[in-house]
Amino acid sequence: MRPNKEPPYKHGTIARSAIVLVNLGTPDAPTTPAVRRYLRQFLSDPRVVEIPKAAWWFILNGIILPFRSSKSAAKYASIWTNDGSPLRVHTERQTSLLRGYLGERGHDVQVAHAMRYGRPGLPEVLEKLKADGCDRILIVPAYPQYSGTTTASIFDAVFKHYSKVRNVPELRFVKHYHDHEGYIQALKKSILAHWDNHGKPEKLVMSFHGVPKRTLMLGDPYHCECQKTGRLLAQQLQLGPEQYVVTFQSRFGKAEWLQPYTAPTLQKLAREGTRRVDVICPGFVSDCLETLEEIAMEAKQDFLTAGGKEFHYVPCLNEDHAWIAALAEIAEQHMIGWPTVLTPMMREEVRKEAEVSRQQASLLGARD
Repeated sequence: MRPNKEPPYKHGTIARSAIVLVNLGTPDAPTTPAVRRYLRQFLSDPRVVEIPKAAWWFILNGIILPFRSSKSAAKYASIWTNDGSPLRVHTERQTSLLRGYLGERGHDVQVAHAMRYGRPGLPEVLEKLKADGCDRILIVPAYPQYSGTTTASIFDAVFKHYSKVRNVPELRFVKHYHDHEGYIQALKKSILAHWDNHGKPEKLVMSFHGVPKRTLMLGDPYHCECQKTGRLLAQQLQLGPEQYVVTFQSRFGKAEWLQPYTAPTLQKLAREGTRRVDVICPGFVSDCLETLEEIAMEAKQDFLTAGGKEFHYVPCLNEDHAWIAALAEIAEQHMIGWPTVLTPMMREEVRKEAEVSRQQASLLGARD
């Protein structure tokens, strides 16, 4: 197979370093056609659905896409903003802030974002970085906990792209940061800030995205990493075992997934007399359909209908400064040895740009 056509090589070009923050993805619009395109790409990934390809093709195209696309589009419409998809908006802002934070720390690094499914796609982002002279690239998945269904799929897409490239850049990957001190501290600060404003709940529910149970049996570390995140966060919040619970949401299909499931757990808590719960989704670093609609709307209704009195959703980290600082630290740790130092003049320019980015993020966050 011949390599893709590449930008002409220029001798003497100074190689640059780049970071790509990769999130799951989102439809282009909250419409049935856009959601169908997105779901087709997402659910055609063999890392996501481990069913024989021929059988799954009929299920996907004959049942799921015709019937689920319109329902999902309505859900997306319920959380869509004037700026577009919340996941896309937050990922773009995180990218801009990360660039500024790294600049303030003295790094001359190009920072871009990509989506595993949807736009901007990984191939086009990686091609642009190559055209910009980036010969060292760090891939940072927006998934704190590793899973073959998510993180490994990003790695697959990167390797597939470069299998057709002649001059492959130096590549590094962040596998996970589920127990990184900065990430845990950012979650802690977010929850404590919520409690300062609203008081403490009787139970804190930490809801992670679910995966089929068979993935655990086959050696996927995702379940263990979610549990470790929950345990470390509870320790930082000084919560006893009876004050929090780790659950899993977004079950799809009839197979058994990781348990306990979020919605039934909330209903059970309500029936047992728990008056108030707070729910946080530590596995998502950007608010999206699964947090804003599935948890803040559907799960809330489940809890209240079952007899609960007060439900609080604690937003994702989004553009939280403690989180962006942690993300910058994670990136720094994985770029050790790369020549990324800024000159004094460049450092001052970046400092000014970073300050403008922070001010814009604060204004946008207040508006949201």
